[in-house]
Amino acid sequence: MNITVLVLFGSFALLMVLGIPIAFAIGVSATLTFLLFMSVDQSLSIVAQQIASGLDSFTLIAIPFFILAGNIMNRGGIALRLIDLAQVLAGRLPGSLAHVNIISNMLFGALSGSAVASAAAVGGVMAPIQKREGYDPAFSTAVNVTSCPTGLLIPPSTTLIVYSLITGGTSIAALFLAGYLPGIIMGLSLMVMAGIISKRKGYPVAEKPSLAEVKSAVRRAILPLGLIVVVIGGIISGVFTATEASAIAVAYSLFLSLCWYREIGVTDLPKIFIDSVVTTSIVLFLIGCSIAMSRAMAFGDIPLTISSFMIGISDNPIIILLCITVVLLVIGTFMDMTPALLIFTPILMPVMQDIGIDPVHFGIIMTINLCVGICTPPVGSALFVGCSISGVSIGQVMKPILPFYLVLIAIVLLVTFVPQISLFLPQLILGY
Repeated sequence: MNITVLVLFGSFALLMVLGIPIAFAIGVSATLTFLLFMSVDQSLSIVAQQIASGLDSFTLIAIPFFILAGNIMNRGGIALRLIDLAQVLAGRLPGSLAHVNIISNMLFGALSGSAVASAAAVGGVMAPIQKREGYDPAFSTAVNVTSCPTGLLIPPSTTLIVYSLITGGTSIAALFLAGYLPGIIMGLSLMVMAGIISKRKGYPVAEKPSLAEVKSAVRRAILPLGLIVVVIGGIISGVFTATEASAIAVAYSLFLSLCWYREIGVTDLPKIFIDSVVTTSIVLFLIGCSIAMSRAMAFGDIPLTISSFMIGISDNPIIILLCITVVLLVIGTFMDMTPALLIFTPILMPVMQDIGIDPVHFGIIMTINLCVGICTPPVGSALFVGCSISGVSIGQVMKPILPFYLVLIAIVLLVTFVPQISLFLPQLILGY
């Protein structure tokens, strides 16, 4: 067993250090692990079969559709309408533009399901406005980077769809509902920190919006927000599945952007489709290779071994959850969210089952921990996108982002150790 763990994770770490793309590193390390038990032909065959069979899932069709819907919304003027609504909601709070950034990320991230898309769309609009109003660009970038992952918790979320697939069918409706309160609490907590810092630094407060401006902002945002009602309401009520909801999201966003707002034209669609296909190909190939790695781990009894090891450390669920939280936070700093979810969910799930953690709660624990990782160097995708949008270096943003990191870690611990935050809505609405 020791040699199995060494070959799987040792080869994976070596390939990552050598700069091999993560999907190929995962596939090669899985193949090398199978070579310990079977011939070259058999190893290559089983890896190919696992990649193909792993992607043969109706649920996975939701991922390309949600990616396409996010790209359409990103270019269709929907972000601007949500920012207008956020300006009304922020009112006269200290550092109102920072609050506008956070609320906009919560709204747009929930619609697009992508932290990176949210950081780019909202940050691209807010960064020049905040700079013009006298905000420190590094502070504005820190706010944008740490608030964009809220959309990975507030549904619809492709991350939670992937988790459902990995765990063998954990209710997507329950996972979606479970993400609402943690996502909202995360956003509100970041607003509190942004308000404290803004008041101390004397950042300007926006003028009180007129009644006409409030009505206009709400009216402009009603249709985009209607997507959440249609998609989530349809899934929870059982009218359609998450996969069918993703197709409806594409049709809805296409209608708004192309026909209603006319922010994009027919000539823009090929570029949007191609970008979506490229992103989808990367994500699905990564999922396929990760499923092959999961099979290799199961073949070598690695999850059971790790589970036994962690239970052997302590039988106290609090200690085990603390250990897993630290592990996930560290993993998130070196690995992007999707591969981390695909690789470590099968490893940690037996541990969670042994200590009685609900699968829906564990899905939120995994997601919120890895959300912190995409905001941190060296691999944080949201951090790199946010900095590139604002033109601020990572070194410049590290000091102002530290208080927001503390907030995120506090929320991680709160959600981890208070399961009702995640389970309240699924129990209330679905009787979960």
